[in-house]
Amino acid sequence: MINIMNKIIFLLLLIPVTSFSQTNVSSKFIDSLVNLSMNKFPQAGVAIGVIQDGKITHLKGYGIASKNSNTSVDENTLFAIASNSKAFTATALGILVDQGKIDWKDKVIDHIPEFKMYDSYVTANFTILDLLTHRSGLGLGAGDLMFFPDGSDFTVDDVIASFQYQTPVSDFRTKYDYDNLLYIVAGEVVHRVSGKSWDNFVQDEIMAKLGMNSSVGLYQNIFNNPNVAFPHKTENDKVIEIGAYTKNDGSLGAAGGIYSNVSDMSKWVQMHLNNGLYGDSLNDTLISKSNHKELWKIHTNVYYDPYGWGVYESHYSGYGLGFFLQDQGGYSVANHSGGLPGMLSMVTIIPELNAGIIVLTNSAPGGLSLVTLTNEIKDEIIGTKEFDWLGWAEERLSHSASESDSIVNAVWDQVEKSKKTKLDFNNYLGRYKDNWFGEVMVYEKDNKLWFKSLRSPKLKGEMKFYRANTFAIAWEYQDMDCDAFISFMLDENGKGTSALMKGISPAIDFSFDFQDLDFVRIIE
Repeated sequence: MINIMNKIIFLLLLIPVTSFSQTNVSSKFIDSLVNLSMNKFPQAGVAIGVIQDGKITHLKGYGIASKNSNTSVDENTLFAIASNSKAFTATALGILVDQGKIDWKDKVIDHIPEFKMYDSYVTANFTILDLLTHRSGLGLGAGDLMFFPDGSDFTVDDVIASFQYQTPVSDFRTKYDYDNLLYIVAGEVVHRVSGKSWDNFVQDEIMAKLGMNSSVGLYQNIFNNPNVAFPHKTENDKVIEIGAYTKNDGSLGAAGGIYSNVSDMSKWVQMHLNNGLYGDSLNDTLISKSNHKELWKIHTNVYYDPYGWGVYESHYSGYGLGFFLQDQGGYSVANHSGGLPGMLSMVTIIPELNAGIIVLTNSAPGGLSLVTLTNEIKDEIIGTKEFDWLGWAEERLSHSASESDSIVNAVWDQVEKSKKTKLDFNNYLGRYKDNWFGEVMVYEKDNKLWFKSLRSPKLKGEMKFYRANTFAIAWEYQDMDCDAFISFMLDENGKGTSALMKGISPAIDFSFDFQDLDFVRIIE
């Protein structure tokens, strides 16, 4: 969900590093690494879990869980793991396959009859596997604006109804484009087949069995546990606590709702290293070996290079079911990242070395510490040549931020220059509707134009004239950088008939998919 983190991961893969041999990573090394990272970048807290040779060798928290209450992070502090929840959803479906209640190739409409995609053929042939593999034909993050920022009233039913109104960017099953909403539908399959809500199923059938006793499927399921990390952001090198992301009806859970800690997540990783087995003697099966193999099988290709490229001389990268899959330094690696405002996670599993790494943070921007801490620890485990990931990432992020800031600043400079432009507000006032996002209103307040969404109340802000028929909206919501352009199409009388939007910053998180909106004025 966090676009800047994806960019950092991509950039890290471009540095050539060779010579690999397995070694062991010590807690002293990790402590020193975290100390260096926290001194280099302003951040709140981080927790790290490491598994080597199948055994947990490091569990520790660093920094603060909440600046406002001055609480500390430890190995039991709960963090939002965001999109790392997707692997739990895929595993839940695998359990239902084991129970004979579904098949991976079942059509979604067999379980959710009202499910409807943008095309009748796609609707009729869309399978449970298609829900999990990011190959729907829709664009990156399509429809995420229903859930970003939080506080909207969109439900699972709204999500199911939305796809018929969205525009594909590629042919069905031909291209990888990461999505969140189809995982919400996958969670609804779990609900309808099992009779339990997605969060209760995950808590009862996965977390309880693995002994993940502190973890929950949704933030609102946290009861009588004060050991919770709260999100933070950085402004002018100062760490500021922001509100936790919540979706009261739990509809985002299957795509990114879980709260867990490194202690519990280490048990989760150990189960995967054991191909679905768990318990002291590995006598219990959470998911069969054959269905676990489906999770770690590439269903959607992301890239392939027969000569190898990037930091780990990778030859392939693909998506399984809830996991990214690639080769790094000669080893197969299953991993995933996750991000919500002020909360980031990364889980990395190296099956051949019986090893895993979990890094959880409650800071934004946090992609630096998340990815670089993971890579430094991973490099120790697989024995690469030394490389200063933190120094290199600092340089790259500074360059990226400078580039982004220059574009954003130029927009607001133009807005300032356009202040004296005379406008007839009546040309823009009114209600506009997008088929999947619903109604918005352009209205006048204190002699200024304002925009507000009727279903996502945090998307409210002043419309400042930019140029031509385009305005820059400065949202009241500022937990993430998501200010946006809105451009109007006018009729022969100069009246607004429709409008399109897009983000202002090139570094805007992909979940703010303003570009997918197509507003038409409601004639009253």
